[in-house]
Amino acid sequence: MALLSAVATAILAVIIISMLYFGRDIFVPIALAILLSFVLAPLVEILQRVRIPRGLAVVSVVILAFSMIFAMGSLLATQLTQLAGDLPRYQSTISEKIQSFRDTKAGRGTLERASDMLKDLSKELDKPKDVASPRTPNSIVGPNASGPPTPVPVEVRQPDPGALESLRTLISPLIHPLATTGIIIIFVIFILLQREDLRNRLIRLAGSYDLQRTTAALDDAAGRLSRLFLTQLIVNGAFGAVIGIGLWLIGIPSAILWGILAAALRFVPYIGAVIAAAFPLALAVAIDPGWSMLLWTLAVFLVVEPVVGHVIEPMVYGRSTGLSPVAVVASATFWTALWGPIGLVLATPLTVCLVVLGRHVERLEFLDVMFGDRPALSPPEIFYQRMLAGDPTEAAEKAEEFLKERSLASYYDEVALKGLQLAQADAERGALDQERLTKIRDAVSEFVSDVSDQDDRPPAKGNSTTDVEAFSAVESVAENAANEHLPVLDKEALPPEWQGEHPILCVAGRNLIDEAAAIMMAQLSTAHGLAARAEGAEALSTANVFRLDTTGVAIVCLVYLDGSGPAHMRYSVRRLRRKLPKATIILGCWVKEIGPDALESLREGAKADLVAATLGEAVKLCIDAAKSQSQAISGPEKSTIVAA
Repeated sequence: MALLSAVATAILAVIIISMLYFGRDIFVPIALAILLSFVLAPLVEILQRVRIPRGLAVVSVVILAFSMIFAMGSLLATQLTQLAGDLPRYQSTISEKIQSFRDTKAGRGTLERASDMLKDLSKELDKPKDVASPRTPNSIVGPNASGPPTPVPVEVRQPDPGALESLRTLISPLIHPLATTGIIIIFVIFILLQREDLRNRLIRLAGSYDLQRTTAALDDAAGRLSRLFLTQLIVNGAFGAVIGIGLWLIGIPSAILWGILAAALRFVPYIGAVIAAAFPLALAVAIDPGWSMLLWTLAVFLVVEPVVGHVIEPMVYGRSTGLSPVAVVASATFWTALWGPIGLVLATPLTVCLVVLGRHVERLEFLDVMFGDRPALSPPEIFYQRMLAGDPTEAAEKAEEFLKERSLASYYDEVALKGLQLAQADAERGALDQERLTKIRDAVSEFVSDVSDQDDRPPAKGNSTTDVEAFSAVESVAENAANEHLPVLDKEALPPEWQGEHPILCVAGRNLIDEAAAIMMAQLSTAHGLAARAEGAEALSTANVFRLDTTGVAIVCLVYLDGSGPAHMRYSVRRLRRKLPKATIILGCWVKEIGPDALESLREGAKADLVAATLGEAVKLCIDAAKSQSQAISGPEKSTIVAA
């Protein structure tokens, strides 16, 4: 069945690609109409807000848009005609530059002499063997003299074309562009008029059972695409205007033409600006006897393109277009092979549409996986994979990007802890041996050491990450999440019994994964002003628990990532209670998808004081305990002062 499914998918893909190729005269106008409808939709909505009927708003916007397109096309035709008429004048300048370039060489090179020698030999070989002697004017040729007959010149003249033939010759090159334009206009009008109906049909084809969620998602996706394409059009248009003005100031002919070409080609990622710069650079070489115009033209592109690409676009777009670099190159190659130059310009917008559909339509999710810039694995899976590979440094770099927008507690809860839960699941089914468990524990310890200098205070407003992987993790945490604003305590304000070297003791419950989680708990508690240390599961054994250093310990957090051993939890709490009768014991049962009732049942069975379902919640309990102890001490002091 799997083989048949793969074969059927391959056949379907071949059929779709063949349809796109052989039906490009139909599909290219439809694709252009869809993209134009995304650009024009916000303008139609603006007109509808001021009480203009929808039909009138659509027709008005379409007429305005295509009037601007036709005006730009006529301007381009005028510029091209003028440039074609001026080209013969630049031939002499190019010849002089080539000759001056040759004259700069010290003598003729070896390769040039060898080339001349080969040309001479070729001429000698091409000479005929017998060359007939030319006849002199005074020579007499008899009637029977042998010789080739003299050719008689013949001239064929066509009759003058009539009026209808001239008209047909004039109109025939324009029929195809006019028909394409007409198809685009018709499709744009109907797409803008029937947006909701087309959306509903897409939902029906996608087979979604959650109509409310899918409808909201597609509306949001359409709005995002409209804003993206409209913003991209404005940015690229501004880029072309700046390039055109710069070339005009330099003195490059047809500067308007090159500005429009630069704006259009900038829709092609990576190489669009390079292609747009090639034509003005070649023209600068042709018209300037020196090299200053070439250098100024090159400088315009080298300054404007980085400023727009690395300064303006990140400010305007905020995030990337959602495509991976490999997908951009692959889509450009694919659409260019199908539809030619117009496919190169449409490649990125079309692929963006496919990726957005993949993110919001469940059946098309493979498009997002193939072409999207989101990681193929979830952030917890990537964290777990890096711990398995012994690569904590890269994990720390991604964590620092995450901390630009969210807190360290949120990173531990949403990424690191969930990654350790995946490791726990693998350990339970026997997929991890002792060596790999040790490797994971050591990698987590090194990772915690790398992020230990991070201050877990609320990140500054406006400070955002540009890393795709970190942004994927940021999306899973709300700005007002419970653990986003945990306070940082001052050690001097703590009660005397909390001012020891390590008032918090984090102890692993059963295995090395629990110890890795305890290490993270200790670091996060320390970051919030409550110094802590972590101990392994072996510290809970009968032989070791009474040798455990508990000097200055006020709270013990017992960490478990496996909730299937309530008896083990009970015995561990009992041993800790004997060793630390006055300490508060928090049961950290960080099990995936455990409910509050199950948590409370585990706490009662283990006889613990408090229970926490996440790492951030456990730190919050420690902070609350420290605050309540401080208030309990400060209360009697205030009463004594008042009485005095």
